[in-house]
Amino acid sequence: MVRRIDVTGAGGVRLAAWEFADPPKGDPGAGAAERTPGVLLLHGLMGRASHWASTARWLGERHRAVALDQRGHGQSAKPPESQYTRGAYVEDAEAAIEELGLAPAVLVGHAMGALTAWQLAAKRPDLVRGLVICDMRASALGSASQREWENWFKSWPVPFATLADVRKWFGEDDPWVERPNPARGEFYAEVMAEYADGWRPVFEHEQMLKSRETWVYDAHWEELAQVRCPTLVVRGLDGELGRAEAQEMVRVLPDGQYAEVVDAGHLVHYDQPAGWRAVVEPFLDRVLR
Repeated sequence: MVRRIDVTGAGGVRLAAWEFADPPKGDPGAGAAERTPGVLLLHGLMGRASHWASTARWLGERHRAVALDQRGHGQSAKPPESQYTRGAYVEDAEAAIEELGLAPAVLVGHAMGALTAWQLAAKRPDLVRGLVICDMRASALGSASQREWENWFKSWPVPFATLADVRKWFGEDDPWVERPNPARGEFYAEVMAEYADGWRPVFEHEQMLKSRETWVYDAHWEELAQVRCPTLVVRGLDGELGRAEAQEMVRVLPDGQYAEVVDAGHLVHYDQPAGWRAVVEPFLDRVLR
């Protein structure tokens, strides 16, 4: 069963939250500490909640797992560009945890969603019992990185005639692809919608760049050091987070742990789901025991 739940985020923005499996049956009379543990899944800049479907179904065997379409993504509202601030993203996640009754939750974030997760954990430790950071850097990426993204968006041959063209371009022909990656093609096919002239992304490039520029120029080590809950830092061997920086993030965290997934790129959870589960499950067993 797939169930959508509407959440009201910062500034009254309507957000779509998704359960991809029925949560385990808990004791309705149990205290908060004994209820089914809550997990909130936060996708990255180019993602949507459905990218977590496999992870959410796996987690749903033991936990209540909810994936959030963040503002401007998926089926959540797409407000004006001025509303894509770091504070808004963090407040959205905060509202989701409180409105869905997930606290204290484990936050699982990929890329930008991981940054949102650790900023919320630093801000509201009462809401977060554990944190999984997937392939997100704490260092500043700078203006060159932002220009690279702008040029990358301009290179997209939109509209795509078919979804097969989407899969081929992102999986093989995209200049960012070092070697063919069918999983990457499938990932981007999920963020396309059919219009009269062909297939286009469900988001606006300008909104994504606006979201990105709110964090790309700054380092986020200070907020990372304020995270008090157990935290797992996961990277793909071919991802964007290097081993040295990931291990430094673990050192900075008061209760940090490191894991890497072989044969995985930036889309660790989507690219190598079995390897992803193998490193996340022991951590969740520790945090939610």
